[in-house]
Amino acid sequence: MGKKKILIVEDEQKIARFLELELKYEGYDVDIANDGREGFEKGKSPDIDLIILDLMLPGLSGIEVCRRLRQTSDIPIIMLTAKDDISDKVTGLDIGSDDYMTKPFAVEELLARIRVLLKRSNLK
Repeated sequence: MGKKKILIVEDEQKIARFLELELKYEGYDVDIANDGREGFEKGKSPDIDLIILDLMLPGLSGIEVCRRLRQTSDIPIIMLTAKDDISDKVTGLDIGSDDYMTKPFAVEELLARIRVLLKRSNLK
């Protein structure tokens, strides 16, 4: 079993780079998609173990990316977004994300949630 690979789907370059550095430091392989369409295409890869998905993306919204991926995959998805209304959280979870975090966020909490989801997906 090699390193786990995480796909970051985030259009804000600074956030994507920050996440990439933190995840690589923790020992993960990382790929980045800067818009929803690219995120959807990369998210279909069997090499991806978990997706961190923003909601407000150019191309396809994070909601649409998640909805489309869920048609064929049960890959763990964490929505990480500035949208913090309860209705946004409920929608994100109802369409199939496994977790929902709002920005700003604590890296330690995100890493813990990633570990939990990867552990759970290994049990399947």
